[in-house]
Amino acid sequence: MQQITQQLTSGEIVIQELPWPQVGSGMVLVRNHYSLISAGTEGATAKTARKSLIGKAKERPQQVKQVLDVLKKQGPVQTYRAVMKKLDAYSPVGYSSAGEVIEVGPQVHDITVGDKVACAGVGYANHAEIVCVPRNLSVKLSEDANLKKASYNTLGAIALQGIRQAELRLGESCAVIGLGLLGQLTCLMLRASGVRVFGIDIDEHAVEIATQHCCDAAWVRQSPGLAAKVAHHTNGVGVDAVILTAGTSAIDPINLAGELARKRGKVVVVGAIPTGFDREPYWYRKELELRMSCSYGPGRYDPEYEEKGVDYPTAYVRWTENRNMQAFQDLVFHNRIDLDYLTTHEFRLEEASQAYDLIVNRSEPFLGIVLAYNAQKTLKRRRLEIRPVQAPGRVNLAFVGAGSYAQQNLLPNIPKDDNDVSCLGIMTHSGTTSKRVAEKYRFQFCTSDPKDIFENDSINTVFVATRHDSHMSYVKRGLKAGKHVFVEKPLCLSEEELCEIEDLHDKSNFHSQLMVGFNRRFAPHAVELKKHLGDAPISMLYRINAGPIPRANWVQDNNIGGGRIIGEACHFIDFLTWLCGAVPKYVHAVALPDPDGLNDTVSINLQFANGSIGSLVYFSNGSKEMPKEYVEVYNAGNIGIIRDFKVLEIYSTGRPRRKKSLVQNKGQADMVKAFIRNIKEGGTPLIPTEELFAVTRATFAILESIKTRQAISL
Repeated sequence: MQQITQQLTSGEIVIQELPWPQVGSGMVLVRNHYSLISAGTEGATAKTARKSLIGKAKERPQQVKQVLDVLKKQGPVQTYRAVMKKLDAYSPVGYSSAGEVIEVGPQVHDITVGDKVACAGVGYANHAEIVCVPRNLSVKLSEDANLKKASYNTLGAIALQGIRQAELRLGESCAVIGLGLLGQLTCLMLRASGVRVFGIDIDEHAVEIATQHCCDAAWVRQSPGLAAKVAHHTNGVGVDAVILTAGTSAIDPINLAGELARKRGKVVVVGAIPTGFDREPYWYRKELELRMSCSYGPGRYDPEYEEKGVDYPTAYVRWTENRNMQAFQDLVFHNRIDLDYLTTHEFRLEEASQAYDLIVNRSEPFLGIVLAYNAQKTLKRRRLEIRPVQAPGRVNLAFVGAGSYAQQNLLPNIPKDDNDVSCLGIMTHSGTTSKRVAEKYRFQFCTSDPKDIFENDSINTVFVATRHDSHMSYVKRGLKAGKHVFVEKPLCLSEEELCEIEDLHDKSNFHSQLMVGFNRRFAPHAVELKKHLGDAPISMLYRINAGPIPRANWVQDNNIGGGRIIGEACHFIDFLTWLCGAVPKYVHAVALPDPDGLNDTVSINLQFANGSIGSLVYFSNGSKEMPKEYVEVYNAGNIGIIRDFKVLEIYSTGRPRRKKSLVQNKGQADMVKAFIRNIKEGGTPLIPTEELFAVTRATFAILESIKTRQAISL
């Protein structure tokens, strides 16, 4: 399929051939007929992308700060990889489209193949021949719906949510500041609801169009006596509400709103504007109410609603983002608002670069710019060949998932000049990511179909770096196919899943190697520390200043990420297991009370099979200014300390020994190289499967111990 992408380095708009997106649970696969370019949002992104690196930095100071934080903590190599991953990526564009459903995923029961739908959402309703959209971000349409008009879906919902925030009644008045596409849609719906509408913009052409089609009166911002004109049209009262749909860095729109609104009126911010308003009209003179509009409506940015499809009860949340979309589509379908005049330009998909040049250069007036797709073209799901078939080596590998962690820590460490290592296939949820990674790391093909990976006899090794909830299924599929499997932590999310993997691994007669990405045992300072340890038992302390992760983050979702104990603390349990040379046998954990029940500030005591003991303290309530990880090990008169995998200290007889690295090294590079070397040489597993299973089981026992306040025997 073809999709429009933008490279953030140059800002170039490119139409690429990409694999189809994957259809997950609660998703619908849609063949686009039309998509709408949001000139404001997409135009701003395109302008920023075409600037120099310094220009980009000025536009995004918060991201510059994040880069500096990474540089401070992880060093220049990891920082460079993180920045270039972003800049070199093929960034999908677009977030409003309409088309025909060609496939539905599990848990979708009210939409079927052949239905017409309107779609919304950044990263979902892209400018592409095929898109995959969550159920709650798609709206079923009538069979005879006009798909060109329906493609205005997202902006229509945004405009409607702003109107709802204004809480206007029949016969009241509203001023709309900013008469671009979003402002025009707002005016159309206000007028259709019986509200008197006054429009204001800095552009004379936009004002003229609004006067003809959607406003009772409209003026250019520079018009003298503007506030007096609005007062005249409202019998000296002022408008009941002002809706700000402009996009600017100036504070003039919000100050103007304060002048136009009546006493105790409402000002609703929909567009991207600063809110540093003058206090006098808002507070002292008029007691105005300032409201923010949440994009498409309630449910936006809520993963439970958007990704999992959990709806809000209508009795308590009358208008969600999906119901806003439905209401907008109803207005369009029954001709209660006329969108015909809004579409000033229509381009074929192949002409997309001309559309973006028009927006950036503003070479002629425009409002709605629509992309049309060839609905008669034959499209087939297939893998995309990136380079010619290469001679197979002893390690023929594929990647399933290639997000930030894989691109920064796994893929760069695959040997590049080893004739025994061949990179064959890569599969990710997003076609843009899979193609970019395949090109950068010289894979033979990219795909969205798991069969191309797991049913490919040429592939003997699979790296799994997806979200945690899919680890178990991909591990099982790889082991069943007789492939070596490297899976990023955690191995799985439940005791039941672990038992399935154990049974399957036993039945494979150990022909396939299973490896979990427990990298810290491969860190140079860790390897050096272990050389100085005597016989067991030993005493260990591991402190993790983890920092907070928001409750809404997928890692904190028990069904997707498993929470931070299962999802991350397994790293540290494995490290202690490796240090003492024995598996954990008893755990006892106590968590700090948390109203959200996250259990991510916790103290854990472990006893190991050889008598060693370890204390693991995982704290999410500290300052990020302190380094994240600290290890102390006591054994036979010796003490070893690792400070954030940058500094190693050994205290024994004589003077303390200290070894310091310029940058942090947690062992990822050594781990990947050792795993590949081990497969080539046919050695025993780098981490004994007994340890992999015991460490994973220990994370489940920790949660049980927190719940029961009892020590748990393994």
